[in-house]
Amino acid sequence: MTAIQDYLKVDDAILSHVEEMRTRYKKLFTSPEDCDPMIIINTPANMPTWEEILSDPIIMLKSELDRLRPHFAMMDDHVPTVRVQFGTAQPASAYGCDIYIPPNSLPAAANHVLARIEDAYDLEVPDINAGWYGKLHEWTDIWLESLPEGIEIQHPDIQSTFNTAHLVRGNDIFMDFYDNPDALDALLTNVTDFMIKITRVLKNRISDDTEYFYDWGGLWKGTARISNCTMQLLPPELYADHVKKHDTRFFREINGGRVHYCGNSREMAMSFMDIDNVCGCDFIAPYEDAPLEICNDLPADKVPWLLTDGRDSEICQAILNGTFPKKRNFILNTSAPDIESGKKLLNELREAFNK
Repeated sequence: MTAIQDYLKVDDAILSHVEEMRTRYKKLFTSPEDCDPMIIINTPANMPTWEEILSDPIIMLKSELDRLRPHFAMMDDHVPTVRVQFGTAQPASAYGCDIYIPPNSLPAAANHVLARIEDAYDLEVPDINAGWYGKLHEWTDIWLESLPEGIEIQHPDIQSTFNTAHLVRGNDIFMDFYDNPDALDALLTNVTDFMIKITRVLKNRISDDTEYFYDWGGLWKGTARISNCTMQLLPPELYADHVKKHDTRFFREINGGRVHYCGNSREMAMSFMDIDNVCGCDFIAPYEDAPLEICNDLPADKVPWLLTDGRDSEICQAILNGTFPKKRNFILNTSAPDIESGKKLLNELREAFNK
């Protein structure tokens, strides 16, 4: 056994807990009205700088494993997963965007490579090793050989069609909706083609589960998550008329998944739930005007992931005082200042759900 496999011990109690968690996570999708909400509690951790983490695959793996230790101590509902963390610009790097690393931060795109939207017609779909993807595959292989028992690899950040197109084209893309929508559609089609191709490759490397995937500490139905952060900059009608069809094709081709959205447009957030094969979403509750209403309005077969500010947040307080909507199939991601406080909050939330 290698030193890294000894770095984090996953004992029989944890392995048993993980199997029981997987069963409960699946019930969110298969028995939405007869399931237990899942609770993930995060606590502060002392981590290396991002410069150190990005310098070596084993340093990054150890930092990912260290993030799991508090969850093992609390026995919350965070599945033991790690992810190669190369940031949001990795897909754009495949198109030739330069990458820079801000101080103690994840990599970001340094430039935009598509100066004229008309050039989208001549773009080739990138190779699976383009940009930082060769490095991603190399680090993933190292991790697969080094993982302690019971630890799984989750997908790297694949972003979304429009998020990546925005990085490739720059802010001029917002004028393209009006000035040359056909060329814009060619760009979005190209990015979607690449996302489908790279997602299939990555999925085959890390998992043989064709029904579920790991993401953000949870188990989700489908294959991958897209991040539609940039949709905060678009009116819902532009998304519906120009972008949604590409998200729809992506999810159809990869057998479903979920959508991340860190904006505050309720209309936009709910429109993602209309996409065929979308099984889940996430809301960063402090960004939303009425997160409880959004949760309550979601169809029973859609699983929300709710990020809150901690015990005093609106959502946690609603759960603890019994005023949370009746919806049961959701994942609560909250925080505590330390492990002992996290255990206490976890017990309080579980007791409140079982009343």
